[in-house]
Amino acid sequence: MFSTLRFFEGFCLAGIILTLYALRIELCPPGKRFMITMVASFVAMAGQFLMPGLAALCRDWQVLQALIICPFLLMLLYWSIFPESLRWLMATQQFESAKRLILHFTQKNCMSPESDIKGVMPELEKELSRRPKKVCIVKVVGTRNLWKNIVVLCVNSLTGYGIHHCFARSMMGHEVKVPLLENFYADYYTMASIALVSCLAMCVVVRFLGRRGGLLLFMILTALASLLQLGLLNLIGKYSQHPDSGMSDSVKDKFSIAFSIVGMFASHAVGSLSVFFCAEITPTVIRCGGLGLVLASAGFGMLTAPIIELHNQKGYFLHHIIFACCTLICIICILLLPESRDQNLPENLSNGEHYTRQPLLPHRKGEQPLLLTTSELKDYSGLHDAAAGDALPEGATANGMKAM
Repeated sequence: MFSTLRFFEGFCLAGIILTLYALRIELCPPGKRFMITMVASFVAMAGQFLMPGLAALCRDWQVLQALIICPFLLMLLYWSIFPESLRWLMATQQFESAKRLILHFTQKNCMSPESDIKGVMPELEKELSRRPKKVCIVKVVGTRNLWKNIVVLCVNSLTGYGIHHCFARSMMGHEVKVPLLENFYADYYTMASIALVSCLAMCVVVRFLGRRGGLLLFMILTALASLLQLGLLNLIGKYSQHPDSGMSDSVKDKFSIAFSIVGMFASHAVGSLSVFFCAEITPTVIRCGGLGLVLASAGFGMLTAPIIELHNQKGYFLHHIIFACCTLICIICILLLPESRDQNLPENLSNGEHYTRQPLLPHRKGEQPLLLTTSELKDYSGLHDAAAGDALPEGATANGMKAM
């Protein structure tokens, strides 16, 4: 019964995390989405740092479980207090519910219904007769670019969270020479501190390099740390066996700890950025479905950790090699992703298809971009196939770009 209840508890927690993540993304303007997400991550880490102290004060796991669950009872009030996402209601054509929510916002903000400058309500009244149109995540299969982006991010999250355990095991050591309870707090706070530093670094890197550039940088660091740990440490181990080499096992252990810290730092950022990236480029109509796929991939990556533990660390080296190869594949696949910084969230599948890949470096002044933007695509679509010798529209060139 305990295992069954723990399963349903984890099942519900996953739904809470996914829903809150999607709501945060949909409620924030483009320039504030990443900041609000990182604030939520820091709040979660604060709870992670306080949890061992709370456990030490309770001393009984039943009391600890009751204290943890009590705040969740407040979430029962969310049904009547917290509103539904207006963006999702509009995207799925639930215009009747959207109208009631807009009127509710108007009353709460003490605004007059006549202050509708853009004429939203009259347009909404015309569409009330339309039936709601919800979209299943399976519809992604029929897209051209969207499914590719989601698959790439699923592989990234699986690799990031999966290889994170490999680095953690390398840092803690394969053979536990000290009883677990004696160094539990040191290991726990070390891993939590690395995650905290990783989030702080994400704030700086994403600010300057964007989502795709930051994800690429952290994936390269993860791959380098993994390859150096697998190759260089093996070479050091061979040289340390020679009496004249001057190398000892302590040198190998220090290098292993250093590479493990760098790997845990970078792999945590890779997993977190993959989830956030998916939330931004997935259309509103299927955002929870896309986020669910990426979070499920992350969970599958974390699931490989207890599998190795059950086999008494047999196959651990092969486990690390497989994930190291995945990091190299992910580096190439990240280049296929679009950049979503300061972009509006896509609402439907067609909007999600317009997210196309842009070059990593900005264009130099006077340089013609290789890929067309959405506005330029509209201009290009207006050009008809002209026969040889026919005149092109004014201001257009033969390749569909506007003349500079």
